Amino acid sequence: MEIQVTADNFDNEVLRSKLPVLVDFWAPWCGPCKTIAPAVGEIARESAGKLKVCKINVDEAQGLATQFSVMSIPTLMVFKAGKIMEKKVGGMRKNDLMKLVTPYL
Repeated sequence: MEIQVTADNFDNEVLRSKLPVLVDFWAPWCGPCKTIAPAVGEIARESAGKLKVCKINVDEAQGLATQFSVMSIPTLMVFKAGKIMEKKVGGMRKNDLMKLVTPYL
């Protein structure tokens, strides 16, 4: 299950997570974000218990987007123990997303 993250719950859901976290910075008007969304959802379901998947709407959490230097969307980041391990910008296929997160599972 994907978790909607805001500035209010970011620290608890992402930085303090005991699991690795895939964070999807997106916006409802973003075409590539809509294209990648089903793959992100599948990874969330398939990796439940091993990986947390969070979505951050950049229109609603502009401060987080600025804090993490999100210049284009979608931007995907993998956090582990509160640190950014990976950062990729742009759409990608599910198998590429899995390659991004697998080393941290």
